Amino acid sequence: MKVGTLYRKRMATTVKEGVSNKASAFVVSYRGISSAKMNVLRKDLKRKKAEVLVSKTSVARIAFKEAQYEGLANRMEGQTALILSDADASEVSKVLVKFAKDYEGFVVRGGVLDGVVLSEEEIHTLSSLPSREVLLAKLLGTLSAPITRLAMGLNAKTRDLMSILKQKSEKGG
Repeated sequence: MKVGTLYRKRMATTVKEGVSNKASAFVVSYRGISSAKMNVLRKDLKRKKAEVLVSKTSVARIAFKEAQYEGLANRMEGQTALILSDADASEVSKVLVKFAKDYEGFVVRGGVLDGVVLSEEEIHTLSSLPSREVLLAKLLGTLSAPITRLAMGLNAKTRDLMSILKQKSEKGG
């Protein structure tokens, strides 16, 4: 078997497994982006616990079709890179959308989030969401607010009684 054929099969397997096993996968096209700028992107994504996989477009298309993501496979064009991650997808999408705004040749084509295919617009929406930690903190604050108000209300009566007793004792009554 030829080396090129082995490489394409191995790359297709890697792409298919990555898309199937990771929580999120994003497909981007990059044209005219220097390797130094791509390395900056790789470092930014690595901080967000995501990896960049560069593949031939034809190989990536085959892998996505085999993984049952044909709609996403049809959006690939030009030089293609895949971003795979099990981390917070909104954080990864923020990095990608910001990079796309900064560099004209970089385009987010779509993605897969927990088995659901996302369009470019949906990824932009995802990038505008707060991070998972912020959303959890807001949820916790919302859930604890009624209990906090109840505790403050109960303490207020005790505090008022203590204040009255203190004033009474200061008057010598």
